[in-house]
Amino acid sequence: MPPPKRDPGYRAFQYLAPDDYRAFLLAKETGRVPEELIPLSDAEERRVVALMAEHPIVSIHEHTAVFPEDPKEIFEYARQGRQVTGYAGLARSGVDVVFENFMDGTALITSKAGWKWDDIVLDVGMRFSDIDHQELVYVARTMADVTDAKPSGRIAFVAALEAATAIENEVDRVDVLYGLGIRCMGITYSEANALGSGLKERSDGGLSDLGRAVVRRMNALGMTIDVAHCGDRTSLDTIEASTKPIFITHAGARALWNTPRMKPDAVIRACAERGGVIGVEAAPHTTLTERHPSHSVESVMEHVAYCVDLVGADHVALGPDTLFGDHVALHHAFAAQLSTGRINEGVTFSEVAYVKGMENPGEATRNAIRWLIKHGYSDEDVRKIAGANALRVLAETWAR
Repeated sequence: MPPPKRDPGYRAFQYLAPDDYRAFLLAKETGRVPEELIPLSDAEERRVVALMAEHPIVSIHEHTAVFPEDPKEIFEYARQGRQVTGYAGLARSGVDVVFENFMDGTALITSKAGWKWDDIVLDVGMRFSDIDHQELVYVARTMADVTDAKPSGRIAFVAALEAATAIENEVDRVDVLYGLGIRCMGITYSEANALGSGLKERSDGGLSDLGRAVVRRMNALGMTIDVAHCGDRTSLDTIEASTKPIFITHAGARALWNTPRMKPDAVIRACAERGGVIGVEAAPHTTLTERHPSHSVESVMEHVAYCVDLVGADHVALGPDTLFGDHVALHHAFAAQLSTGRINEGVTFSEVAYVKGMENPGEATRNAIRWLIKHGYSDEDVRKIAGANALRVLAETWAR
């Protein structure tokens, strides 16, 4: 395996005194569950080492926070508004650029429902205040910041939000978020908002006039658009309305797993035709398949292979959507906010304790690359899927 990045040893909020905030006993960043490293031949291993050493590795959707070891403490942890970044786990991930999506719908500092403006701003500011006290991870605001990650041996942290819900009807708040460092944002989460319909909704009215105004503002500012949680009509409308390529940061193919959480071929194709990219996710019980109904790296990568066959290797990326801790317990705790009931409505599957081979940010992208090598993908295609495609979209959508 490629050597990990240097972990300077800093741990989140180390600059504070013990009585300045409530600390929780947190899940292990490594070794919480048995690691499932995909076995390779010596020749394949050399290819992985070379690819990860020479080319930028990008994950376009993660939650790099560490959650409490005891799932019963998840709500109280969220209410404190001080999520811990998993620096040690990130150091061993092999990722050079990571899209961080913060608390999003689980931000419960002032509300039980999440997505409140004050909570989002507090969450972003709190995480950034901690990041500025260590040397491994840094906030990326420009393409120069992103491209500097690999040669500097550090990790570029791209700030993202899964939905624009918190802006309410204030288009200028998009500018504020950009000023705070947000460089990628979804139009909706699972619930509808003033911009359009989310995948939870039974009917999809498409992108609203306000949604179109937000798309125009994001294009003008240089903020990448994401439709991972949008309904099908809203996704298509957004792709059409945007003058720049967009991301589907974390999803899969509905042709393999027929649920609202997955994207139909028409949406994936439309995204690709405008130069966009779909990132395939690995959050528990999402990217399942009929061949692999017990969620594992094999299920996830079947979606990757399908999307490559559908739209080509130029339009597929990795968006694992993992975290450090019990992700299944988090989904159960936040079932209403995260719409987990709708994710697999009408299908039968076996619930797993964790996604084998893609349990956390330290494991997911490394194993995806290993799987691609093992299954005969060319170095050029692996390079694109593992990072180059995502960087191309950023270069085309960011202001500079």
